[in-house]
Amino acid sequence: MSRVALVTGGSRGIGAAIAKALQAAGYTVAANYAGNDEAAAKFTEETGIKTYKWSVADYDACVEGIAKVEAELGPVDVLVNNAGITRDAPFHKMTREQWQQVMDTNLSGVFNMTHPLWPGMRERKFGRVINISSINGQKGQFGQANYSAAKAGDIGFTKALAQEGARAGVTVNAICPGYVATEMVMAVPEKVRESIIATIPVGRLGEPEDIARCVVFLASDDAGFITGSTITANGGQYLT
Repeated sequence: MSRVALVTGGSRGIGAAIAKALQAAGYTVAANYAGNDEAAAKFTEETGIKTYKWSVADYDACVEGIAKVEAELGPVDVLVNNAGITRDAPFHKMTREQWQQVMDTNLSGVFNMTHPLWPGMRERKFGRVINISSINGQKGQFGQANYSAAKAGDIGFTKALAQEGARAGVTVNAICPGYVATEMVMAVPEKVRESIIATIPVGRLGEPEDIARCVVFLASDDAGFITGSTITANGGQYLT
């Protein structure tokens, strides 16, 4: 029986690429999403991957959603915390709501999804938690005090939890993508994209599949000695 992987924000963009790559690697995959029913239905039709709707910002909804996934597919062995939002604004104009919405999804959402799954992973002596952080959680970004703080928090969460899961066979790692050619980035004016690309030594935006390949490796048995690590996948734009 194949291992079960659950990808949050898994029906579009980087999350969709991750879900498809895990499926191709032999996992039984569930994709969580928050709001776009049309995109989720299309994704399931094209891939056969089941989608499940709930907000990762709601702990009780996560518990309920995870229970449904496990009832239908089996215990979750691999969790990819990919779901994220932006509410960008210069700090002097940022509202409490913009701050809290990003924290609730991008940071608390990682807790909300990992916490219900953690006991089962420890009991089974196997688990993979992979947190999708961001280059801007490493270096910061103008207009993203909320997003950068949350994504930096994801890295701290990764390092702390890795120490707790290690002896139980549960690894916890983070991936920090740079600028990737998702719908959001491609909607930016061409001149702005060109200015971004000019700062990337490899000379291109990342592709969602670049990030997905990192996830597939970290989810594998081959990565069992890697935990508490951050993979920086940004084309050399920011070096750590």
